[in-house]
Amino acid sequence: MKKLSHKSVARRSHMKQKLIVIGNGMAGMRTVEEILKRDAGLYDITVFGAEARENYNRIMLSPVLSGEKCFEDIIINSREWYVENDITLFAGDAVTAIDTTTKTVTSQRGLTLGYDKLLLATGSDPFIIPVPGKDLDGVVTFRDLDDVNRMLAAAKLGGRAIVIGGGLLGLEAAVGLKANGMDVTVVHLMDTLMERQLDEAAGYLLVSELEGRGLKVLTGANTKAILGDTKVTGLELVDGTQLKADLVVMAVGIKPNVALAREAGIEIGRGVMVNDQMQTSTADVYAVGECVEHRGLTYGLVAPLFEMGKVLAAHLTGGEGVGYEGSVTSTKLKVTGVDVFSAGDFSGGDGAEDIVFRDAARGVYKRIVVRDDKVEGAVLYGDAKDGAWYFQLMKDGADISELRDTIVFGQAYAGGGAQADPSAAVAALADDAEICGCNGVCKGDIVTAITKNDLTTLDQVKAHTKASASCCGCSGLVEQVLSLTLGDAYQMQTVKPMCGCTVHSHDDVRRLIVAKDMKSIPEVMQQLEWSTPDGCSSCRPALNYYLLCALPETYIDDNQSRFINERVHANIQKDGTFSVVPRMWGGMTSAKELRAIADVVDKFEIPAVKVTGGQRLDLFGVQKKDLPAVWADLNAAGMVSGHAYGKSLRTVKTCAGNQWCRFGTQDAIEMGIALEQMTWGSWTPHKFKMAVSGCPRNCAEATIKDFGVVAVDSGYALHVGGNGGIDVRVTDYLTTVETEQDVLEYAGAYMQIYREEARYLERTAPWVERVGLDHIKANLVDDDEKRKALFARFMVSQKALQEDPWAKRAEGVKDAHEFTPLKIVA
Repeated sequence: MKKLSHKSVARRSHMKQKLIVIGNGMAGMRTVEEILKRDAGLYDITVFGAEARENYNRIMLSPVLSGEKCFEDIIINSREWYVENDITLFAGDAVTAIDTTTKTVTSQRGLTLGYDKLLLATGSDPFIIPVPGKDLDGVVTFRDLDDVNRMLAAAKLGGRAIVIGGGLLGLEAAVGLKANGMDVTVVHLMDTLMERQLDEAAGYLLVSELEGRGLKVLTGANTKAILGDTKVTGLELVDGTQLKADLVVMAVGIKPNVALAREAGIEIGRGVMVNDQMQTSTADVYAVGECVEHRGLTYGLVAPLFEMGKVLAAHLTGGEGVGYEGSVTSTKLKVTGVDVFSAGDFSGGDGAEDIVFRDAARGVYKRIVVRDDKVEGAVLYGDAKDGAWYFQLMKDGADISELRDTIVFGQAYAGGGAQADPSAAVAALADDAEICGCNGVCKGDIVTAITKNDLTTLDQVKAHTKASASCCGCSGLVEQVLSLTLGDAYQMQTVKPMCGCTVHSHDDVRRLIVAKDMKSIPEVMQQLEWSTPDGCSSCRPALNYYLLCALPETYIDDNQSRFINERVHANIQKDGTFSVVPRMWGGMTSAKELRAIADVVDKFEIPAVKVTGGQRLDLFGVQKKDLPAVWADLNAAGMVSGHAYGKSLRTVKTCAGNQWCRFGTQDAIEMGIALEQMTWGSWTPHKFKMAVSGCPRNCAEATIKDFGVVAVDSGYALHVGGNGGIDVRVTDYLTTVETEQDVLEYAGAYMQIYREEARYLERTAPWVERVGLDHIKANLVDDDEKRKALFARFMVSQKALQEDPWAKRAEGVKDAHEFTPLKIVA
């Protein structure tokens, strides 16, 4: 970039008004961008930035810390952009004084310039807890790129890091430091992580996820002092607990940067006071961003900053329109593989209704707060794809009375059923609905850019609008806008990476594991050039499964790459307790087993026992620490894990069959027991359920199972690909066989081809629809050799992997740390 002296600045056209922007951050520069859109020749613009670098996306610092992105990836406006738009940038030269009488500003380097209009976009400063040791070497904040570089330098030395603060920034810093190899502990004052954005249930799920990644989380922990003489050595809590540390990151909040405004005599409260046109108390001085106080509120999120910038740009270019009226805010945690969204008020109270959806096995939790038939707040964990829709309903004040029964299932189910058109959900969004939260891009902006510039690809939309150019979380929405706008002219990308850590799809990764004979998760990540050193909670479980499937006899299962339910071999419940489901072969039980269950319920004061839909007994409310003892007592009665928590065979449901039922044509009970004893303990891409019905009356509901057997006079009709969940799918008929051994062979072969071909977390129903029934028949029905080879591979895997996970853990010889209460060690 060409350097401009004070004299060269003064020689600019006297016809233009002089606009000086103090702050080269996101709020100030978004305002400048909006001004240029409206009237590029109106102002002679000069920008002062405290950092010696161009404008960058501060909310994307977390991916830079974790190694997912580099600084160049998060630059918003390059140096060339300033030149192209005739903007003078003084980077690394902070303004130190404002004289509102002479209408001049003076910079750190001694440069004094006059203005016609002045924009304060000074942002915020990190809040520093006033405790002893806060100024020690090794105490850093998390606000800018310099902070990130300091953390990365510390991480290279290894050791222990403590992050004070369990809010958005704190958790992103913690995950980033963990990705760089540090032993990380999060210390949070409140009892719930991200308590401003999450309710207690979602906060608990988040803690479980973070602990599963190897982080330590201490809630309700108040910092008393940071320890060390000249450099950090540890941290002491108010309760006397001492923790060792080589690095302490303070991420406990921000405060508006008002020092310049205060010294210039501009009115301040908590922030720089502004009206609805973003005017301060001083003529021709405006303010936007985190430094602002508007109607008693300050904002630390990016969306309000962008909204302020649009309002001010309209005002400064003579446009008419409503002023800034405040913002309804939403937040999203930027940690790869952790899907968290929160918006509005979820505190509830009188007159508010909670609509809650929980799927503990998938780690999905949704809570929609409704008052007077309007959405007042939303908390989404594990599945946040409908966040934009809930947020728009909230901002519009829409009447949702007609959606009351289906709203918690998301926009695709609005009105009572799944939309056939994948773009229908986006089509219903208003033009001002936000698509990209990172860069404040709404649907209308994208549609206008597509039509005006003849855009046809996602990359083109990124280049023109910045939508999906940062965290990429909205890529799917942007693609749907493209599809909606262009119709047949746009072909949506069908092959997607398995997660943000890699460019490879699930299918490619599975193929390359076999082709390259890779034997461990680190080897896969190294050879396939993973962008993050340790992967994420999305890819690690998938890789663990793919390796386990490919190498059943040699691969050592990585327990820490499994979800919490599979790590502790029980289903976590909303109150933090667990449920235990012992296996009952084919739904059959005995007096001995029932006595053992009753004794366990009494001994451990288990509060609830329920008969499941799969003909088992579910023991609810077991404390985590009691799980091994509960299993030991059940093992003593000969009972093993029912795998009700696993991506594995769950149950084989049976009817009475011809042993008891006068309509039965075959022995459904014995067939079900044989199937379950052969297939239990098998790890699969998702949960797998079977059923055997003794006659076509189908009392065991075999035709909505992953593999269903219906007895007929001539033998057994086999069915595949059923699902009894939200999207009920009736099975496809596969074939009819004559003997029980045929049923076992087909069942094992079908499970194996599903195990080898399906993508992780893909149920059999969508897998069958994706690959087609003809493909499955070609391998199982039409080719005896292929079927027998698949069955043989399944049995090899079962021989290697079929074990009761409760037994070794009940003995305390495996994964004992999972069930031991956390001990804080200094």
